Amino acid sequence: VGPDVEKACADPKPGSLFLLENLRFHIEEEGKGISPTGEKIKATSENVKTFRESLRKLGDIYVNDAFGTAHRAHSSMLGEGYDQRASGFLLKKELTYFAKALVKPEKPFLAILGGAKVADKIQLIDNLVDKVQEMIIGGGMAFTFLKELKEMRIGNSLYDDEGAKIVKNLMAKAEKNGVEMHLPVDFVTGDRFGENAAVGEGTVESGIPDGWFGLDTGPKSSQQFKEVISRAKTVVWNGPVGVFEFENFSKGTKAVMDAVVDATQKGAITIIGGGDTATCAAKWNTEDKVSHVSTGGGASLELLEGKTLPGVAALSDA
Repeated sequence: VGPDVEKACADPKPGSLFLLENLRFHIEEEGKGISPTGEKIKATSENVKTFRESLRKLGDIYVNDAFGTAHRAHSSMLGEGYDQRASGFLLKKELTYFAKALVKPEKPFLAILGGAKVADKIQLIDNLVDKVQEMIIGGGMAFTFLKELKEMRIGNSLYDDEGAKIVKNLMAKAEKNGVEMHLPVDFVTGDRFGENAAVGEGTVESGIPDGWFGLDTGPKSSQQFKEVISRAKTVVWNGPVGVFEFENFSKGTKAVMDAVVDATQKGAITIIGGGDTATCAAKWNTEDKVSHVSTGGGASLELLEGKTLPGVAALSDA
């Protein structure tokens, strides 16, 4: 941004394209940043206003194709001052697929949720329990559910004190809505969190010994999850069910991926949320074997939580 860029964009040659520098190098994009000395700094409202006015001078039509940052109210996401605002093809594709899940999904609608902390997924679970018929809870957060609901011994596995407080409320809401909840029944364990950990096994009944970690779902869980996925017509998957980065603890997530691919081939709409789950799709070359792999981690999560994305709302107001 600035006078030189404004001058170049004011009178371009027909058919020319301008690729500009990453806007996050300017603190006015996010409204805050880190100084060269490592201090936190904030942009003044006057400087943000000037920055946005400069962006406005760069064109006549505003097109947003950045779904991955559409959940952030950054200067470039809002298209301020433009009379004509539109979505790009990628943003349109993202919203079209998420609408298939969130507006009028073909039933049965299944959500597969993984990740570490229940507290990070409270809004996601709470919102989806109003929409789905079945839900699979895997990953590290499954241990918080199992300890609270079944008094399972979880060893050194992840446990979320904050999330534990609302587990029973979430399950009560699911029961009230007639949602079938599926939790792992067996596990692949490790004596430490690492690629070269000694490998063991455990079940809900046997528990996991002190000093050991539950790092993946076991074969019985994988089989049960496969059966659940096979009967779904719409699937949204956010979060791996194990530590897929380590080969010894990747089989559970790979089994879920294979089942989701099979469901897609049988006609189900299958949507993989961004972030780690998208990384899984890239790892196992399944990006073109499911209906849609989202490019947005935080953006897809907030959309599934029922939140309004500022970058999308800005287009809706146009």
